Amino acid sequence: MSFLLGCLVPWDETLYPFNTTRYSAMPTVRIFRHYVSTAYLGLFLIEFGLYFSAIFIGGHLRFLWAEEWNAEPELWFTALLFSIITSITHISVGLYQRSSQSHISNVFLRLLISFTMTTVVMSVVFYTLPELFVGRGIFGFAVLFSLLSTLMLRWLFIHGVDRRQLNRRALVLGAGHNARKILEFEQRLPYWNLTFVGFVPMGCDPCVVPVERVISLDRPVNQFANEKDIDEIVVAPDDRRQGFPVDEILDCKMSGFDVIDLLSFFEREAGIVKIDCLHPSWLVFSDGFRMKSGMLVKRLIDILASSILLAVSWPVMLVTALAIFVECGGRHPIFYCQTRVGQDWKLFEVVKFRSMRPDAEKQGAKMASANDDRVTCVGKFIRKTRIDELPQLWNVFKGDMSFVGPRPERPEFVDKFVETIPYYSERHRVKPGITGWAQVCYPYAENEEDTLEKLQYDLYYVKNYSLFLDFLIMIRTVEVVLWGKGAR
Repeated sequence: MSFLLGCLVPWDETLYPFNTTRYSAMPTVRIFRHYVSTAYLGLFLIEFGLYFSAIFIGGHLRFLWAEEWNAEPELWFTALLFSIITSITHISVGLYQRSSQSHISNVFLRLLISFTMTTVVMSVVFYTLPELFVGRGIFGFAVLFSLLSTLMLRWLFIHGVDRRQLNRRALVLGAGHNARKILEFEQRLPYWNLTFVGFVPMGCDPCVVPVERVISLDRPVNQFANEKDIDEIVVAPDDRRQGFPVDEILDCKMSGFDVIDLLSFFEREAGIVKIDCLHPSWLVFSDGFRMKSGMLVKRLIDILASSILLAVSWPVMLVTALAIFVECGGRHPIFYCQTRVGQDWKLFEVVKFRSMRPDAEKQGAKMASANDDRVTCVGKFIRKTRIDELPQLWNVFKGDMSFVGPRPERPEFVDKFVETIPYYSERHRVKPGITGWAQVCYPYAENEEDTLEKLQYDLYYVKNYSLFLDFLIMIRTVEVVLWGKGAR
């Protein structure tokens, strides 16, 4: 990360005459209460600048042998529009997620899809606003320059940002069950921007962390952190009432080290509220849970967007309805209404296209699973493409649902989960949504264990709700649809 932001903010050791290794690490920042990686924030800003300049570079390449080429004033607005649209399509195909950076071929495929989407959108803009048209040659060179420069930058990013010496160095205070949760999550989704120096046993907690990762301190935590260039201290003991070094941790905090508790660590790194180490006092005293702020704007956006989408998507819904009618021979309803639990436990009828056989629940309510034999042929396609969700736009328009929020569940499942899963009822503090943070971050829930995992993402959304987070989720939903993630 240092090589990305270092070119934006040069380091002057005379201005910061202290441990430069510790303070050169790039932390995660919060934008409207949502955690954003500074690595991807820096990458986003650099690429935004590249795309803004691409239109001008395209003009110079197009008229390379001309005596003189002067950029029209409208070109500045076209360049800004091109950079904004390209950045949004990048987000929508997951180019700013760490899971998409596994290999340059994966990045290349996503870039091709993103620039194709950008070309289509810009073509519509040029058609509706001809005064912004820049010519096919200029635009072609601009797209080519953007693609090649982005590939080169992403290659540097993939091969540079993951170096361990560029990561933040973290020390975990605790080697018990809470500390082990950090390692368990690391196996599922590696902390690409963190290097754990070690785990320090605390008090009487049992040591369940692999012995090779345990550190026994023979000196104060502050002194050890200075010697090992620690950037962050994660406080994760099983029991804070016995042998908890409050004075030493306070000394570290006052000395400039970042100190974070386990729940806040998972909230920042994983985008979840970790239920199995959650206690009510953290919910009471932590920031967030400001659902009332922005709700009027959210409702206005829901009404406007659902009206537009209903008007635009009716041909797709008409074709879908005909396909379902033909498949079932007109013997069964095309639409499927089902009771769901909404905000403040209010029941409502959700509307969907029929995708299962009429006798799908003859043996009682059952959660959908992979390769579910109850799904019809048409149902497999419309579930994979999320077309079966389109009638829910009417629920959004009426106010039963929102575009973004926890997925609404059936009352019989909710009653069961409330009894077995802690804090499950808290997800009903907001309106349910067609898409949500859990939907873009975790696959489809097939059982109670998956439901527990998705609840952690739902609680994160309820706690950190903002219009910015809603916007981010809606853009990332495009990636979910394009790649068919989580469909059943």
